[in-house]
Amino acid sequence: MKPIEGPEPGNHTLLTQFVLAGFSNHPEVQHLLFYTFCLIYIFTIIGNLLIFTVTLHPTLRMPMYFFLRVLSFLDISTVSTVVPKMLVNLRSEDGSISYMGCATQLYCVIFLASTEWYLLAAMAYDRYVAICNPLRYAIIMNRRVCLSLVLLSCCSGNVVSVVQTAWVFTLPFCGPMKINYFFCDIPPLLMLSCTDTSSYEKQIITATVLVIFAPFCLILVSYAYIISSILKISSAEGRHKTFSTCSSHLLVVTLYCGSGTLVYLRPKASYSEDAKKFLPLIYTAITPTLNPLIYSLRNKDVKGVLIRTMVHVHECVV
Repeated sequence: MKPIEGPEPGNHTLLTQFVLAGFSNHPEVQHLLFYTFCLIYIFTIIGNLLIFTVTLHPTLRMPMYFFLRVLSFLDISTVSTVVPKMLVNLRSEDGSISYMGCATQLYCVIFLASTEWYLLAAMAYDRYVAICNPLRYAIIMNRRVCLSLVLLSCCSGNVVSVVQTAWVFTLPFCGPMKINYFFCDIPPLLMLSCTDTSSYEKQIITATVLVIFAPFCLILVSYAYIISSILKISSAEGRHKTFSTCSSHLLVVTLYCGSGTLVYLRPKASYSEDAKKFLPLIYTAITPTLNPLIYSLRNKDVKGVLIRTMVHVHECVV
């Protein structure tokens, strides 16, 4: 990768901040983008808080809903790490972010994204046990196992995030410190480095394979067994009812895996500038917004409790 024109690699000044360019190349839509992402942020917070609250209902005490509460918490954290700063930058001409602020944001984004991906693998295992071994489901997926899977997801995400953040911020940066992105992420930061980043890009690809494809393989194996079990069900209604418990999870996995692979497996890919910014939006803003809809509208138990809760609230208000 070519270094950005600027000071000689051996002549660096103390770097104190970066500038997030965001969507400044489209000034005519700045206001529209601000109100759009403001609504997305509000809807994401309300939707995920609603899912978190509803799944605390006594009738939804299964492990699946425990994982769903953790997923909602991760979605709230992810969107809160990225969107508020983006909204501030859309309303002001100053897109500056401190060096430590950028490092912290990068750490949080990678940690939350990696943890959520590992959690999705744990949720696939939960569906596998529920469908393929229903009689032992309560024994296998006990509280201790569920907590261990969440803790393992968090620890794995932390390791990945610490290593990736440390790798990136040991690079020497020079030239204009303008990040052509709406948040601090690995691909645009590599573009600011004065040194050859090919070895770092290989490390990113290796980490991507470990973070995305290892859990993805576990998900594939789980669903291979799930589909095999579903096909053995004699009635079409029974097959449809069983598969419907997995369809929401599959949709989220597809969105998450697709966007993450496109962003991190090809950090030097020749996408247009707008495409490079749109792809990360899928897992930092769009997926957290869609998750409450996906899991509530496609889950009869959650939808039922949600409707009863809304009716109860309405009766109390009236």
